[in-house]
Amino acid sequence: MGWAGGMVAGKVFRAAWKAVRHEDDAPDALDRDRGWAEIVIAAAVQGAILAAVRSAVDRSGAKAVERATGAWPGEAGGRN
Repeated sequence: MGWAGGMVAGKVFRAAWKAVRHEDDAPDALDRDRGWAEIVIAAAVQGAILAAVRSAVDRSGAKAVERATGAWPGEAGGRN
């Protein structure tokens, strides 16, 4: 699930970057022609999207475990 979440986050970030900057590729830290601010902002946005998608995937997994077992993952009496 983590791998799939990472793939989704990457696609969401690329779509968001293209919508905002009208560019196909986000800046990379090694892009000589990009400024510090642009690179750091792109990295921060990418990290925020990744964290949001990861949280959604983790939460969905926990809810699925709860439905299947009747216990929230990690709580006493539940399967870990």
